[in-house]
Amino acid sequence: MNITKSLLRFVAVPGLDGEAALITLDNGLDHTKPNVLNPESLASLDAALDEIAEHAPRVRLIAVTGKPYVFCVGADITAMPQITSREIALEAGRLGHRIFARLKDSQIPTFAFINGACLGGGLELALHCHYRTVSSGANAIAFPEVSLGLVPAWGGTQLLPNLVGIVNAAQVIVQNPLMQNRMLRPEQAAEMGIADVLFEPADFLERSLEWAAGVVRGDITVERPPVDRGEMWDAVIAYARQELDKRLHGAAPAPYRALDLLALARTADFATGTATEEEIQADLFLSEQHRSSLYAFDLVQRRAKKPVGAPPSALARDVTKVGIVGAGLMASQLGLLFARRLEVPVVLTDLDQARVDKGLAYIHTEIDKLVGRGRLDQGKAAKLRALVSGSVDKAAFAGADLVVEAVFEDLAVKKQVWAEVENLVGPECVLATNTSSLSVTEMAAGLAHPERVVGLHFFNPVAVMPLLEVVRGERTDDATLATAFAVGKKLKKSTVLVKDAPAFVVNRVLSRFLGEVFAAVDAGTPAAVADAALDPLGLPMRPLALLDLVGPAVAHHVAGTLHAAFPDRFGVSENLGRIAEAGVPLLADGELSPQAAALLKVGDTARTADEVREKALEALAEEIRLILDEGVVAEPQDVDLCLILGAGWPFHLGGITPYLDRAGVSERVTGRRFLPRGVASLP
Repeated sequence: MNITKSLLRFVAVPGLDGEAALITLDNGLDHTKPNVLNPESLASLDAALDEIAEHAPRVRLIAVTGKPYVFCVGADITAMPQITSREIALEAGRLGHRIFARLKDSQIPTFAFINGACLGGGLELALHCHYRTVSSGANAIAFPEVSLGLVPAWGGTQLLPNLVGIVNAAQVIVQNPLMQNRMLRPEQAAEMGIADVLFEPADFLERSLEWAAGVVRGDITVERPPVDRGEMWDAVIAYARQELDKRLHGAAPAPYRALDLLALARTADFATGTATEEEIQADLFLSEQHRSSLYAFDLVQRRAKKPVGAPPSALARDVTKVGIVGAGLMASQLGLLFARRLEVPVVLTDLDQARVDKGLAYIHTEIDKLVGRGRLDQGKAAKLRALVSGSVDKAAFAGADLVVEAVFEDLAVKKQVWAEVENLVGPECVLATNTSSLSVTEMAAGLAHPERVVGLHFFNPVAVMPLLEVVRGERTDDATLATAFAVGKKLKKSTVLVKDAPAFVVNRVLSRFLGEVFAAVDAGTPAAVADAALDPLGLPMRPLALLDLVGPAVAHHVAGTLHAAFPDRFGVSENLGRIAEAGVPLLADGELSPQAAALLKVGDTARTADEVREKALEALAEEIRLILDEGVVAEPQDVDLCLILGAGWPFHLGGITPYLDRAGVSERVTGRRFLPRGVASLP
């Protein structure tokens, strides 16, 4: 068990008449296994505070800090499935509240020295202290609870808004967790008022102790702006609810309950607020959404880092130069990513110099933006610009260890590209295609070394989307595959091994899903009805918005590929084809555009929203079962991971298979569940 101990020592601080009691949270492991809080950890903190009380009145200040790089990341997530009753959940809340209150109510000034990652219950511990310093190296400060189907329930919902105001509190507690768990940087935490002062990592502890001593002596005055508890507070809560309704449509309870608690913090005394936290958290712990969220969290944090089926990393070859065929938007994004993460020469080629120059200009502009945002210094920016070059001659790929093609999605074009490139690179150079739907095996057919061809399916925008589908063709060898996974890791992508099959996983699932929704429109269902039919799932965007993001032309092309492979399940919408051919916008102000609507030729068989939703869910269940039966991925967990990371599907669904199981769709359509009962669901 991961038990974080509170290691106590009494230290002399120059200028302080007396001692400082310094508590260091430390689980005895390295920074890859951060400090967490469980009953044993809380008991250790309680005991440390008892010992401090025995040393009074020599103790002039109490400070809590963490082991190197980590303050505390909150409650032990691995122990959460053990909370199987409401009473256990209530007791967990009460225990944290009782022990943390000793810091808040202490007659001796208390300080949190946030030296590293500070999340959830760790941040709540810090907020209970009277004062806080933060290291500029502490790059993960957040309340992620809402993403796990919970709320901050050790005082966070009551302390934070009364410290930094309701606007900032709503952002940190509700908005950020729903935006792929966005973290605060130390500078933001200090600017927001979560921390009182910011110090550099090199001498963080010494500076923090000196500053704390100054506060105790009265030499340093900490000024905090007053918090507006007027009518604006309720207005912010009301606006946040409206935004949640637009995004989640009530599908996930946790963010709504978090807003309830933030609303309460305006007028309730602390005891009432924390008691309400305990009651709400107990309800949420026993919800299906929480179990699905824990499952999703485990996929992203564990499975994504150890891809199932990946060959031994020792087989991977070094990549010291990268070639990219194409200089369009996708190719340019890839060029910048490879240069930033691998820091090796990257060369782009295209049909003419104008296209090459446009691609290089895009990369230089993006580098300038990174400098402007403080993400790169001028020296690093200059190095990146020097690493990226362009040419109209593929001979520039000589010496490359990896060549990636990102050209038009046409099998004949891609085969021609590889036929040209193969003769210009060494026999062990990995040839990777970024195809979104075409066969990697067919692409490699006819080459002298088909075993070195692999699929690297990136998602747009490349810099943001974390998923990389690694596609193994029929002839792809282990060394090539290992190199692909090693490159994916260096690119900071989460990789999933997929078998060479039409559209792989994400595009195949989404195409089936979107195809059913658009088929309803083709049949005569009003576009607004079909588009809103999936709202009860709380997906990140409605189907037509997703279709608009993908692009009607791309979606129509992928649908054609899948129709050729599976004509009984994937249709090709003539309406979507006309919209793509006309090049008109699909949406206007969130609804089907007048130009697109004018091109529709529909039937007279309108469906209700319930019918559209049921049909789409049944299609998802059928397609996922077939993907698994065909061995495209190893397990349902990989499908869920792909949808979470590649399509932004929410944690509260657990991807999709837990929801299909929970709704009974899996068994009705396929005769069995995807996951055993108790996995991503209540036992």
